[in-house]
Amino acid sequence: MEKQNPAPEVAPQEKGVKPGGVMEKIQHLGTTNVPTMESSIHCLTIIGQIEGHLQLPPQNKTTKYEHVIPQLVAAEQNPKIEGVLIILNTVGGDVEAGLAIAEMISTLSKPSVAIVLGGGHSIGVPIAVAADYSFIAETATMTIHPFD
Repeated sequence: MEKQNPAPEVAPQEKGVKPGGVMEKIQHLGTTNVPTMESSIHCLTIIGQIEGHLQLPPQNKTTKYEHVIPQLVAAEQNPKIEGVLIILNTVGGDVEAGLAIAEMISTLSKPSVAIVLGGGHSIGVPIAVAADYSFIAETATMTIHPFD
């Protein structure tokens, strides 16, 4: 008689998370498809620290570049998307990841607009100016590092 294996233990954060559900999308992609209205403008939010090659502690608010790059590629390839709106509120982060995001934005064939709300510090500056048009809220700030 074969011994049956018990059901695998589900981590507490995964209990109640349906495959393909909204919570799974938030956990794995950092975004959802909500709202579901059709729009010709793709809105990309870059909030908190830009996470690149090193994983930051879970208490840090981050935007992962491996989530941003596929969104930009999808926006570029989708014929229904006519432009990209980038909302920035970042303290900066991983330089190589930020430069990759900026390069992707600057090479889009579709119009792009960046709006800095709150802050666009450090590597957030090249991301903001990579768009075709860049705006900053009157109360927002940006920090550019000096170099030697």
